[in-house]
Amino acid sequence: MNDTNGRALGPTRVADTLLRSLGGHSVLLRLPGLATAGDDTEQLGLSVPVFQDVAIGPVVYRKLRATVETDGTIRAEMLVSSTAIEKQVGSLQFESASVFFAQAVGVIVDGVLMRIESVTVSELFGKPYLYRLELAAPLALTT
Repeated sequence: MNDTNGRALGPTRVADTLLRSLGGHSVLLRLPGLATAGDDTEQLGLSVPVFQDVAIGPVVYRKLRATVETDGTIRAEMLVSSTAIEKQVGSLQFESASVFFAQAVGVIVDGVLMRIESVTVSELFGKPYLYRLELAAPLALTT
């Protein structure tokens, strides 16, 4: 292992340790399920959508009080370890983390499905070590 790879792993380990020490919770990322080939109801558009929930962690989640919208939408942010994301991206065979997050329907936090507003990645030496997700609670659940 050359020196650049060793230095690139440092921030990832620090982020993992920091997220675990700050609570290290797990949440579920909801992804659409795979279509069944040869199913007549699938071809006609009559099948019920299937979802799979994938556990990711360690994460730190917090509500952003300063950014409650005038319509009552609650905003939150979640910090996710790149180690957890890389593990899921590899096992579910996604091309990249950006495709992984783009395919996600939302994040389930304490039983509430929140939509992903944006994803920001923090990198050092070209290697991601932390993802920051901005989330919004559905309007029906924010009253």
